[in-house]
Amino acid sequence: MNFNSVYGFLTHKQEAIKSGFYLPAYYSHVLPASIILLIGIFQLHPYSRIKWYKAHKFLGKIYISCILFVSAPGALIMSFYIQRGISVQISFLFQCVLWFIFTWIAYKAITKGDIQSHIRWMLRSYSLTLAAITLRLYVFVGSYFFDLANSISYSVIAWLSWLPNLLICELLITQYKSTSQSYINN
Repeated sequence: MNFNSVYGFLTHKQEAIKSGFYLPAYYSHVLPASIILLIGIFQLHPYSRIKWYKAHKFLGKIYISCILFVSAPGALIMSFYIQRGISVQISFLFQCVLWFIFTWIAYKAITKGDIQSHIRWMLRSYSLTLAAITLRLYVFVGSYFFDLANSISYSVIAWLSWLPNLLICELLITQYKSTSQSYINN
């Protein structure tokens, strides 16, 4: 990672950087992101909860803390400096707020001992965490077919970066509920 504020992505954010809020928000959002993404992969593995319970619990605390206290607040601040239109700004604001809320609800569920609810809310949280990857994938592919300087094109990508993730997650949760329910009833 390059910490030069006139490099790469940050070259387009010079006005925001002058505010004094953007750069700290940017780094607090971006630096923990790789940790959050990697921890999430381990946490989703079924054996992590059973075979490596202590590691699961420890890494879960890091995942939740990084999102609630560092990355989501940074993303929220960054959202107010988006210059690609109101639709893009609203998309990232919604995503950020939902990411925080889902993670918070998952945390509250596990503190109450509601493991099933915790799992469902963590899946939702991680589906929004994965938006970091889907956004970059869509930008990479979309840049070959669309003018991403066009606010409508980028708006579509902004919404597609997290809504399908969340919809797929909800389908998987619903499928899991119906399969476990039919298993219990038989």
